[in-house]
Amino acid sequence: MYFLLYKTNFIILLLFDIIKVVIKMKKRIFILAGIVSLIDQVVKLLVSNFLPKEGITIIKDFFYLSYVENDGAAFGMFSGNRWFLIIISILALYAIIKYFILDVKVTKVEFLAYGLLLGGIIGNLIDRVLYGYVIDFISFKIGTYYFPIFNIADSVMIIGTVLIVLHLINNAIKQRRQK
Repeated sequence: MYFLLYKTNFIILLLFDIIKVVIKMKKRIFILAGIVSLIDQVVKLLVSNFLPKEGITIIKDFFYLSYVENDGAAFGMFSGNRWFLIIISILALYAIIKYFILDVKVTKVEFLAYGLLLGGIIGNLIDRVLYGYVIDFISFKIGTYYFPIFNIADSVMIIGTVLIVLHLINNAIKQRRQK
C-alpha cells in the first residue's frame, strides 16, 4: 500500500511540475499536441464503440481495422506494467518540454516534430490512465507477416521522432560543411 501511495505522489508531483512548465511553454506546440491527442482520443472512442468485434478489411490481405487492448508498449514489451509505462510517459513529457522546447528557439520542423511527439504521448497516456491499456486498431499484413497493431498516437510519435532525427542529421551535415 505504501509503495502505491509513493508512486501516486511521485506522479502527482511530476504532473504539477509539467503543468508549471507547460504554462511557460510555447503555446503553438501545446495547441498542436492538444489537437493531435484529441483526434487520437476521438478516433479511439469511435473504434471502441462502432468497430465490429471481427474487425474490418479495408484492403484484402494488406490493411485491416481490428480492435485490440494493448497493456504493453510497442511489440508487447512491458506488458502488464501499467504504472511503469505511465511513469515513463510522464518523464518523457517532462524531458521533452523542459529540455528540448523551453528556452530554445524552435524551428518549424521542430515545432511539428515536438507537437506530434507530445500529442502521441499524451494520447496513449490518457488511455493508460483511464483504462489501464492502450486502444490499438490499425493492422497491416505483408505476405504472411502481420505487423503489430498500432494507433494514431503511435503513428504521430514515429513521424515526430523521424522528423527530429532527420533534422539532427541535417544540422550535423550543415555544421560539417561550415568547417
